[in-house]
Formats: sequence, structure tokens, C-alpha cells
Amino acid sequence: MLIIGLTGGIGSGKTTVCNYFNALGVPIIDADVVAREIVQPGQPGLAQVIALFGQEVLTPDGTLNRDKLRELIFADELSRKKLEAILHPLIRQQMDKKLAGLTAPYAILAIPLLLESNRREGIDRILVIDAEESQQIIRASQRDQKNENQIRAIITAQCSRKDRLKAADDVIYNTGDLEQLKNQVTDTHNLYLRLAAENN
Repeated sequence: MLIIGLTGGIGSGKTTVCNYFNALGVPIIDADVVAREIVQPGQPGLAQVIALFGQEVLTPDGTLNRDKLRELIFADELSRKKLEAILHPLIRQQMDKKLAGLTAPYAILAIPLLLESNRREGIDRILVIDAEESQQIIRASQRDQKNENQIRAIITAQCSRKDRLKAADDVIYNTGDLEQLKNQVTDTHNLYLRLAAENN
């Protein structure tokens, strides 16, 4: 099975693109969804996060307080690295497990920090969803209720647009309307079906 690693900066339109691929019958394994699953109450990921940061990262009902955790790691790079050392291997194991249960010509692993975490192993092609920085800021602020400075800080912390495009095997440009975006997804889907058939 052909494995596509899909990535892009904040507000680039990764979720919309994944939804279009999914509508074409393509299985999507989303690292963000898996990351939420592994820190559910009772999961080993949550126990390890509590061991590292203490009970203050829990809400009164025992679930992970994401805002509190984000606050702690955003201010402290060492804490962020420790958290990533716990979560990244668990996320990867879970994604691999989901992948092993699939039968399809190709599958997409949606990994926002694919290039930042250097996770190339087992991925055949990198698909980058690209947008202008001004568009990223507008979309992310509408979606996340964050102010422009917070979004710019996230953009700065992520891989640069230039480096992302350099690492890409394929690019979908989310700079026009949804119809253009959908057409690009269809073209890319047909390319991947062709490549998957050649691989067999």
C-alpha cells in the first residue's frame, strides 16, 4: 500500500483536504485524533503526562486540561521536548496499528508536524497543503479564536513555508476557492491510484 504523509502549516486547510480525500474513499489516519485518543483517562499516555507535569494538568473530571498543558510547554522548550518524547512514540505505535488493519490502494497519514518531527520512515510521498501566510492567519483565527500574535508565534515555531515546499513530493495549493481545491484533490487522488497500481 502506498503511504502518503500529508502536512501543512496551521490554517493551511489540511482538515478540508483530508475530508475531500475521505469522500473519495481514501482512509485517513490523523495524528491529532490519535494524540487525543492516547491521553484519554485510563490510557498509559495520560498516566505518563501526569507523572511528568503533576495533577495540575487535569480538569476536575480527570481528563487532560489541554490549555493548561499547552501553557506549560509553550513557555518551556525542555518540557515540550519531554512531552514529545512521551507522546510521539505512542502516537506512532497507534498509527502503525491502524495502518496495519487497512486494505486500500493508498492511505494518508495526516501529520501536522511531519517535517518538524523528521518522521519520514515508512512514508512513500510527502503531500504539502500550502497557503499564503495571510490566509493561514485569517483561517486559524476564525477557527481557533486565537489572536494574530498567537498564530504568528505558531507559524514561526513550525517549519518554514519554503522548507516545507522543498520537502514536498506533491503540493496542493489552497490559495483559491473550494472548487479549485476539490479539483486538485481529485487530480492528486488519480495520481496516487496510478502510482499505487504501478507499485503492485
